[in-house]
Amino acid sequence: MTEIDEKRAVWNVCCHSAIKRASRRLGQLYDDVLAPSGLRITQYSLLAQINVCPGISPKQLASGLVMDLSALGHTLKALIRDGLIQTNPDPSDHRATQLYLTEKGKAKRTEAAVLWRDAQRRFDDFFGKDDAAAMRRAMNRVSSREFEESFLGAGTDARGLSPSRTDAKKSSLTAFQRRRRNV
Repeated sequence: MTEIDEKRAVWNVCCHSAIKRASRRLGQLYDDVLAPSGLRITQYSLLAQINVCPGISPKQLASGLVMDLSALGHTLKALIRDGLIQTNPDPSDHRATQLYLTEKGKAKRTEAAVLWRDAQRRFDDFFGKDDAAAMRRAMNRVSSREFEESFLGAGTDARGLSPSRTDAKKSSLTAFQRRRRNV
């Protein structure tokens, strides 16, 4: 099998490919560092976010993470099964649930936070704190609604004409994006 010529690699010209490639690598590395805790970085991230936002709904959590609700549910299910997260009915809307860490979940998050800080330190050591912070700011911009609206509104039709922002949003949104926007 032929190796990919780095000079001709798609990730050198495609932002999506570069970010996905980096995300996969970073996920593997963080998973390796977190392995002694028994958590993957995706699980730790959920525990950490619920820890700082106790009572958050799955819908709110999925929206904040720019994640499909069903994918979030898949990851949450294992954490609930393992007794790390509990769900309670929302007192203001009994159709909705709220997420909380259990005592076991708090202990697991605290245990894994030591390993996560080591992973963060390794990242910062390689890139430097300023560049690492700049990358997080850039990724937060990519994850923002403003970027989504700008990206979708910047399209052109087959004739090279720019449709109105509203038309672009309507025509460019996939069914998944429309569902997520209604979160």
